[in-house]
Amino acid sequence: MTLDTTAGDTARTSEIRTPEILRYTAFSADPAGGNPAGVVLDATGLDDAAQLAVAAELGYSETAFLTAPPEGLGEPGRAFTIRFFSPLAEVAFCGHATVATAVALAERQGPGDLVFATQAGPVPVTVTQQDGALRATLTSVEPRVEPISPADLDEALAALDWPAADLDPALPPRIAYAGARHLVLGAATRTRLAELDYDFDRLAAVMHRLDLTTLQLVWREGDTVFHVRDPFPVGGVVEDPATGAAAAAFGAYTRALGLVTAPATLTLHQGHDLGRPGLLTVDLRSGDPRSHVSGTATRIAASDA
Repeated sequence: MTLDTTAGDTARTSEIRTPEILRYTAFSADPAGGNPAGVVLDATGLDDAAQLAVAAELGYSETAFLTAPPEGLGEPGRAFTIRFFSPLAEVAFCGHATVATAVALAERQGPGDLVFATQAGPVPVTVTQQDGALRATLTSVEPRVEPISPADLDEALAALDWPAADLDPALPPRIAYAGARHLVLGAATRTRLAELDYDFDRLAAVMHRLDLTTLQLVWREGDTVFHVRDPFPVGGVVEDPATGAAAAAFGAYTRALGLVTAPATLTLHQGHDLGRPGLLTVDLRSGDPRSHVSGTATRIAASDA
């Protein structure tokens, strides 16, 4: 890949090596399910523009790029700096690309503990082998949950074309954070969740103003079982098929609002309405405010990409 770069007023052209770009889908063992992510295990020498160009060309909701870790982060060979780019911009934290990257590393160097330096803070990941499949569990940064103003909520609902009466009063709107900010909205029915047809530009404007990464749209099937969808217009993607960062934030939301009591495990079904079913689990542990998000990942063949 050849990119033009500029230093000062002098334009120059530099030859930048073409990185190896792996393709994985996270939160599914089926390449046709879950959420695809690009993974670059060695992004040394790729500047911001080059990483964004790779992500834009690949077109997935996020691509992860690994470089050397900060000094003292963790065991050599098991610690990395990780950055995430959507087709439009860098994202502070991405759960599904973290899971995909961790599984890609485990396939090459075995299961075990990893740690990633993200813009949101250090994110430990443990990869285990269960029934012949690799499964990654990420531990979020410390979460928080905050209210949303009535005016901002009204604008978000208008962009979604959701009447306020279609919200579930048992799942009050909140902004939740566990590495990235997400607006959680509870749908009163499964039909409301399934019928998603929103104003892309209007919702993107609201999200930019509130510094949101996605909306976490939720329908509660049971005490700890939920169906979720995540519009992602700020990343240039209509919808994210399986969203680990939002799952972590949602875990914090359920605890903060007393919807569950730790220890608890949430089961999130996502991607079914897109034809890419995925499964995410969120463990909430006693004495630990963080969310622990788990899922599988599998390589996508170039012919299937």
